[in-house]
Amino acid sequence: MTEQEQISVFDMFKIGIGPSSSHTLGPWKAARLFTKSLAGKIHQKQLVGIHVRLYGSLAKTGKGHGTDIALQLGLSGFDPVTFNPDHLLPEIKDIADKKILRVEGNAPVPFDPQRDIQFLFYEILPFHPNGMIFSATFEDGSICEETYYSVGGGFVVKDGVDPAATNGRVILKYPGDDARTLLTFCQENNKAVSEIVLENEMSWRSESEIRKGLLNIWNTMLHCVYRGCHTPGELPGGLRVSRRAAAMNTRLLANKSYDGPSQWMEQIRNGGKEFKYALDWVSCFALAVNEENASFGRVVTAPTNGAAGVVPSVLLYYLLFNDGSNEESIIRFLLTASEIGSIFKKGSTISAAMGGCQAEIGVSSAMAAGALTERLGGSASQVLMAAEIAMEHHLGLTCDPIRGLVQIPCIERNTMGAVKAITAAQLALHTDPAKAKVHLDDVVKTMWNTALDMNSKYKETAEGGLAIHIPLGLSEC
Repeated sequence: MTEQEQISVFDMFKIGIGPSSSHTLGPWKAARLFTKSLAGKIHQKQLVGIHVRLYGSLAKTGKGHGTDIALQLGLSGFDPVTFNPDHLLPEIKDIADKKILRVEGNAPVPFDPQRDIQFLFYEILPFHPNGMIFSATFEDGSICEETYYSVGGGFVVKDGVDPAATNGRVILKYPGDDARTLLTFCQENNKAVSEIVLENEMSWRSESEIRKGLLNIWNTMLHCVYRGCHTPGELPGGLRVSRRAAAMNTRLLANKSYDGPSQWMEQIRNGGKEFKYALDWVSCFALAVNEENASFGRVVTAPTNGAAGVVPSVLLYYLLFNDGSNEESIIRFLLTASEIGSIFKKGSTISAAMGGCQAEIGVSSAMAAGALTERLGGSASQVLMAAEIAMEHHLGLTCDPIRGLVQIPCIERNTMGAVKAITAAQLALHTDPAKAKVHLDDVVKTMWNTALDMNSKYKETAEGGLAIHIPLGLSEC
């Protein structure tokens, strides 16, 4: 029996570049893994060519998701965590103009993106719809090939390598793969979900490193929201979708002055807690993140790029409208959210190419709902109940991006997922979990069965739903 994957909070929350964790961040990471594996061979013989073949969903929506761009940056050795998004277009233009790559800092290699990145629309590799094969050709005629799969949320699997072995096995104090096991640990030890997760995280790193890392994750999320709320204009890609978050931000704050995210948050908080006001801000936050994501901005997978707006918008809702503004609350929120996400990844999928948008927005909504419930004083049972409610009402949600761009309906879906998460948390807080008819593990299993039954045209291929019913000449959202 294959060992279950051990998932850290820093696996669920990854800093990267938009617009897609499966189609941008995953291929980027796979390209870096491939070039690193070539390092020893390059020292022995001259590399003369690189070729990449994309299959299935990666091929069908690769252009719209920037897969070709991500591959070139990854092959060039850039790190998606630290890469400056402002340098993206100049780097890609430079490769296109010169038709060369510098692989791992070595001598330039001839590379024509139009020729050397091949989109195989009608072929699918066996393990996952997001498959890619890298080929390196050397001067002596030898060829090195490796196959990788981008399995959702920026997770990458190399063909023939057990995913459970890629994270470094540790001894977890509270090992478990499902919600029932987690709940047992919480109840037997009288601990909150976040406390259980924190103790497990300490198997990988120190508590101070965990706290510092999570605050860095939050700082990245917050700055993404802030940038999105202050960047007007039109999204790239040809659909001519207007960015809305900046206009909403200006209208809601009525031209109040501030300098930076902290003062901005304080001005929002000063506006009160009236329902409509809070609801408008939740939508604005979610729009802001995913408008940044669609513009190749820096975002955090939560659990994916396409669903990156839900968790930070719900966390901001808690911080600004529920008197929860402190570092400890932020850390606990992210710990709880990550555990809910890992349960779905282990028991189902967080890949839209495997399960449709229920695997992205649905999971993100469940993550945010559970985390918010704990922060509002809910028990571990209520945390899991909130996550279940949120996913139950996303079951069957399809992934049908127009033109393969992570814009319509993806951006607005983040607002819907955030609002559902808040509603799910409130319902759970006013319900006795002992009377619930559906458990989180039941909905995880149901989601997976739904994913298996879902037609492939609704799984991030742009071959069904809105993707084929909206005229390509659409000029605005």
